[in-house]
Amino acid sequence: MHMYGFGWFLTIVIGALAGWIAEKIMKANHGLLLNIVLGILGAVIANALLFRLIGHTMAGFIGQLAVAVGGACLLIFLFRAIRR
Repeated sequence: MHMYGFGWFLTIVIGALAGWIAEKIMKANHGLLLNIVLGILGAVIANALLFRLIGHTMAGFIGQLAVAVGGACLLIFLFRAIRR
């Protein structure tokens, strides 16, 4: 049985890119560490939601980046809604 997925380094790179893109989309101002955390958590949450809704998630670097950006934007939105 083969395990497919990204390694730790690529996961951090995708998380950083996704967090940075989400930061620009949502007009937020975070540091690099928070961008990485938002990107990784956003990817985990968005992948779980997609899997429940349609039974599979996006594949590849670009697909996972898109899912992570969406999830990170969702986390920023929820954080702002709770903080108000």
